[in-house]
Amino acid sequence: MVAGLSLNTVTVKEKWGLADCIEGCARHAIPGISPWRDVLQAMGVTAAARHIRDAGLTVTGLCRGGMFPAPDAAGRAAALDDNRRAIDEAHRLGAACLVMVCGGLPPGSRDLPGARAMVRDGLAAILPEALAAGVTLALEPLHPMTCADRSVLSTIAQALDLCDDLGPGLGVALDCYHVWWDPEVAAQIERAGKSGAGTRIAAFHACDWLVPTTDLVFDRGMPGDGVIDIAGLRAMVDAAGYAGFTEVELLSRRWWAEDPDHVLATILARHKAS
Repeated sequence: MVAGLSLNTVTVKEKWGLADCIEGCARHAIPGISPWRDVLQAMGVTAAARHIRDAGLTVTGLCRGGMFPAPDAAGRAAALDDNRRAIDEAHRLGAACLVMVCGGLPPGSRDLPGARAMVRDGLAAILPEALAAGVTLALEPLHPMTCADRSVLSTIAQALDLCDDLGPGLGVALDCYHVWWDPEVAAQIERAGKSGAGTRIAAFHACDWLVPTTDLVFDRGMPGDGVIDIAGLRAMVDAAGYAGFTEVELLSRRWWAEDPDHVLATILARHKAS
């Protein structure tokens, strides 16, 4: 196995289900895997946990929880119920964390502070269950371009403020694609390491920003193909006490069209060269 590398299953989602991803990781000596919940549920949590364990893989995360803001109380309650299911799934998999994509503005809303309050309230509501299950909720700040529809949590500083506010059980998932641009990235990664309970960095996701980028969601680059100093960011998180995996997560129509074995071989080669 190649130390420190993990495959996020969305990277090959068009051609492989979860069983294929597990077998592919084993075949290519990639020791970590991070399933998305759609492929996990399609396979079944019990079967997936057994298959992953038999393959000797580490579950570096489960994607995703969150999506708290909603236009009414019923919608917010449904989001909480779904997050509780996600916590249970992460626990049953033995996942290192549950990645939280916190949600954008409710349909028709312009109330950004209100949406952020819903995120805080939602996290506070499910945190006791996460703590009881031993599941870290890893807040993933997304690029501001997603603020309206996917995440009102845009910066590492915002994520760490929530960690400070709500206490143990929360961490941050740092995705190079979403944080590389931030003028405070170095200072905030350093801040993430200054916790009495150890680093608050729960996950590190790698992909690249292409120039030009033809789609702001589905045109992520293979590490090494764009402008992000991924190795520099990894050095920062290492210095902040993170000792976990580098998880490659490509939402890319270009790579989805490729043979998945070629995709994994390319990931492996780039990781070895980094």
